[in-house]
Amino acid sequence: MELRQQALRVLSLPDPVAKAAAARTLHEAADGLPLDTQATLPEPAGLPGRPALPRLVPHTSLARRSPFTPEGRAALLHAVAHIELNAIDLALDAVWRFAGLPAPYYRDWLRVASEEALHFTLLREHLLSLGWDYGQFDAHDGLWSMTWRTRHDVVARMALVPRTLEARGLDATPPMQAKLAKAGDHCAVAILDIILRDEVGHVAVGNRWYRWLCERQGLDPVAHYAQLVREHQAPRLRPPFNRSAREQAGFTAEELAELERLP
Repeated sequence: MELRQQALRVLSLPDPVAKAAAARTLHEAADGLPLDTQATLPEPAGLPGRPALPRLVPHTSLARRSPFTPEGRAALLHAVAHIELNAIDLALDAVWRFAGLPAPYYRDWLRVASEEALHFTLLREHLLSLGWDYGQFDAHDGLWSMTWRTRHDVVARMALVPRTLEARGLDATPPMQAKLAKAGDHCAVAILDIILRDEVGHVAVGNRWYRWLCERQGLDPVAHYAQLVREHQAPRLRPPFNRSAREQAGFTAEELAELERLP
């Protein structure tokens, strides 16, 4: 089967463990698969494939839990695992959904899906070692909601998912690591080191293709980003920002200054 069709098949899998394994396998096999960059694939119902649990609730319904209790720490790690599972979905969706882009675009996002799958697997294995499993806490649907809202516009997708919502992880991860280190969970801190390293690269992929698309369409990346934020009601990003990680991920000084001025 063709690579983008395979990405759609993996996206449709409901079991998160099977999906993570399949995403990694697909990436490993990608060089041997045909790639049709021009095909417009029909969208099946029920995307993405999801398990019966966790229960998805509004983010305002999720209780804050202290990482200094065993259950609170498990809930925090479960929330991160849920983000990583959603990140597999958004990367696979970027592969199958948007036609007419250069071949490296599809291979970039397939690699991202594979790395997100590794992150989910590491977090779930750590949760299991703590006596919990993925699905045992409620979760919210914010990341996929924006993925769905930008399904008709690849420029908006690149602007508002990897380089906005996912980039929040660059800011949030170091403070989370500090709390987990204080709680004595050095394994979780090490996993988050891997995630932060890889997420810099993932945000860089979003930045690279956002700028490429803007150049192709004659758009100013900074001005158009502000327009997309308003149009799609993207969440307000609040400082402090991890400027070092964001610079590594390709944000310019102008973009960072503009980010802090967004309403």
